[in-house]
Amino acid sequence: METDKGLLVVLASPSGGGKTTLIQNILKSADADYVYSISMTTRPPRNGEIDGKDYWFVSQDEFMNKVKNNEFIEYEQVHDWFYGTPRQPIQQWLNDGKIVLLDLDVHGALHLKRRYAQKSLLIFLQPPNKQALLQRLKKRSTETSEQIARRLERLPEEIKQADQFDIIIVNDDLNKTVRKIQKIIKKRDNQFQRMEV
Repeated sequence: METDKGLLVVLASPSGGGKTTLIQNILKSADADYVYSISMTTRPPRNGEIDGKDYWFVSQDEFMNKVKNNEFIEYEQVHDWFYGTPRQPIQQWLNDGKIVLLDLDVHGALHLKRRYAQKSLLIFLQPPNKQALLQRLKKRSTETSEQIARRLERLPEEIKQADQFDIIIVNDDLNKTVRKIQKIIKKRDNQFQRMEV
């Protein structure tokens, strides 16, 4: 029987859905019980991204070696690059009773839910519309038009899977969305702690 008391809070959305910005804002006002799980990726850093802060950037060989050694809770290939959630810190945080925020794609989120059904809360961030998503992707100026088009191709499939999440939030106002998520986490965490007693 598992004894860890932590909670995994997964924020997933289509590319450009605002996951990273939301997590940064939640962490600003959060207490020490909140931690952020940094994913590992084979993609090169975008302008301004820092290794060990935004992602752990590794070569494909190193990533595949970790897959072989079962060092990820989940991993996915998204748009030519691999992304994975390192197992060791997640287990430690769960044991320590932390609220762990994860920024995952839809498939990674559902994979994690299958593994940690009782310890996870999955929140799907739905863009207000396709146009808003397109504007966000263009605004961050990190991808070519072709890369943006490929990301948008996945949109119908990702939206379709939203009903497998615990909560769906339309992310049309940053501050409002942050407050909603904080309220949901608090409510779920309180229920979870009562359930564990």
